[in-house]
Amino acid sequence: MTETLQKSGLNVAVFSGTVPDPTTDSLSAGVSAVKEHEADIIIGLGGGSAIDTAKALGILSRQGGEMRDYKAPRSNTGPALPVVAIPTTAGSGSEATQFTIISDSETNEKMLCAGIAFLPAAAVIDHTLTLSMPPRLTADTGIDALTHAIEAFVSKKASPFSDAFALSAIRTIGTNLRKVYEDGANQAAREAMMLAATQAGIAFSNSSVALVHGMSRPIGAHFHVAHGLANAMLFPAVTEFSITAAESRYAECARALGVASAAATDREASAALVSELHAINADLDVPTPAVFGIDRHAWESKLPLMAEQALSSGSPANNPVIPDAQQIQGIYAGIYS
Repeated sequence: MTETLQKSGLNVAVFSGTVPDPTTDSLSAGVSAVKEHEADIIIGLGGGSAIDTAKALGILSRQGGEMRDYKAPRSNTGPALPVVAIPTTAGSGSEATQFTIISDSETNEKMLCAGIAFLPAAAVIDHTLTLSMPPRLTADTGIDALTHAIEAFVSKKASPFSDAFALSAIRTIGTNLRKVYEDGANQAAREAMMLAATQAGIAFSNSSVALVHGMSRPIGAHFHVAHGLANAMLFPAVTEFSITAAESRYAECARALGVASAAATDREASAALVSELHAINADLDVPTPAVFGIDRHAWESKLPLMAEQALSSGSPANNPVIPDAQQIQGIYAGIYS
């Protein structure tokens, strides 16, 4: 990429200090690199962590301050350097969203930062960049995209605009997720998943995610579980918890996913969705927190703090059932093993 840009007459510098699940500490060197280069545009090349880093550097390099100054519920409108996002995974949808997720290095809180200032100016979507993803990353990012789509559809902020993108993504993921996990060289399935991930990103950027994401961020922050994997651990249990308040919406997701017929009742279809989410986790070898290697005492000791951080992110307020801290702790406890 550097060679291509230089051949076009552009002055290019590379910042390669992105870390998985970017932290406030990891951004410091990036801000310095942007200022030293006097950059007028930032290209985020990589997975969600690289693109989220680019978005954060875009606003910090123009407005200064600390990343915690920009966390929800603040809505950030700019100014910010323009970002071009080039995803190399099919999951985060960050290339199409007005959100970035940065962990506070002091508190371990995974901060949701939102606003139009974080929306990339352009995105380049090329599925061939995902062909080298190993099966675990393929599974985790694919389930992340499915979570985005379903949560966007059942969110209290859903609209006909976001619904169209969400349902299209759900249909595509239902047909292709297992295929790309079993055969990473399947170009047609890779291309389909790449499109679905971007569609799901557009969907949740316009309607917001909900309880799964609110609860998954603290798992990632405290136990270094990849974001998509943390979503997968929670997805069936949170869906089952939420289903009674939006049975018809979850049923429509089940039909789009291909696990319920048009003739099935909403109750039958929504139950089929929960069963399918468990089946996807089994087929894609998603571990429980216990199997992942998280100590039970360490897990249980963090439940009150994780519940507090989940609620403070604002995402649970978009859920069909808005939980209290005790209910969130109950879900965390229930998925451990």
